Amino acid sequence: MFAAIAESYDLNNRLHSFGRDQAWRKVAVRQANLVGGETVVDVACGTGDLTRAFAWAAPRPARVVGIDYTPEMLSVAERVRLKAARQGVPGRGAPIAYVEGDAQRLPLADASCDVVSVAFGIRNVQDPAAAVAEFFRVLRPGGRLVILEFDTPRLPVIRQINSWYTTWLMPKTATLISGDTSGAYSYLPKSVATFMDSGALSALLTRSGFADATRKMLTFGVCVCHRAVKPR
Repeated sequence: MFAAIAESYDLNNRLHSFGRDQAWRKVAVRQANLVGGETVVDVACGTGDLTRAFAWAAPRPARVVGIDYTPEMLSVAERVRLKAARQGVPGRGAPIAYVEGDAQRLPLADASCDVVSVAFGIRNVQDPAAAVAEFFRVLRPGGRLVILEFDTPRLPVIRQINSWYTTWLMPKTATLISGDTSGAYSYLPKSVATFMDSGALSALLTRSGFADATRKMLTFGVCVCHRAVKPR
């Protein structure tokens, strides 16, 4: 399903979030509190939007690894990376490596990274608790976990407008733009509606051993940025 929408994924994200997806990713980078020279792992990286944002962040990471389950998404991410490298200023961005892998079985050693991020991917994992346990395993003590995920807005008017937009209008226009026949854009809003809310996700992080779990509501609560720390 994600392979079918890989080529139009970025365009649909920009259009249907009205460009807010880029702003949300900037918040995620800030919440990571980079100190420079660190290793960042972006899980469920898709076409690499957040991966690239970390690579070009300041203080600069030593390296950034993007991991995704879908090879077609990684192909787009690598193509965009190469294009940006040709057009950018040499030496400014941190090195990026893209790796095919499962969030529930990360191809990484214990305590091998300083930041783990997931943008709009944790709800698509078969066992979110297993993925969170993996994030805890690969983080060094003091490492930070940052998760962006959709949520249901609390204000009734915003909730009604968002529900109409995501369940009726967006699936139609996104499917038209992508030419998708897999049903991806019918699945995606359903995956948001059936996934745990932000409070339950925050509680899962705490149960998994993380400390200082916080939630930052973005765009009237349409999106939430979670942050937690692996205790020292």
